[in-house]
Amino acid sequence: MGILCRADEIGEGEARGFDYGEHSLVVVRMDGQLHVYVNWCPHLGIELNFQPDEFFDLDRRYLQCANHGALFEVDTGDCVLGPCKGDALRKVGFTVENGDIRILSVPTRTR
Repeated sequence: MGILCRADEIGEGEARGFDYGEHSLVVVRMDGQLHVYVNWCPHLGIELNFQPDEFFDLDRRYLQCANHGALFEVDTGDCVLGPCKGDALRKVGFTVENGDIRILSVPTRTR
């Protein structure tokens, strides 16, 4: 597939949204690790954020659905609180090559 962005564009404790073809993605860096997810709430089938790059809860510990408050673990995408508890964000396959985040595969949405 292709390059999404430079890895150094995502600072520690930050999350950024990107359009990637027909997909909306969110990239998060937490504890030095990058994570990429489809920006799509498994409960309502809408994007997690209302405002650009606003993905965290107030404590900046979890990714949060702005619509109904579901909380998702950053490192696994698992929903730990809210109506989709037990479900998870869809992980995006990626690699970092020469400082670029390169998307390998994007899972399809079910809604």
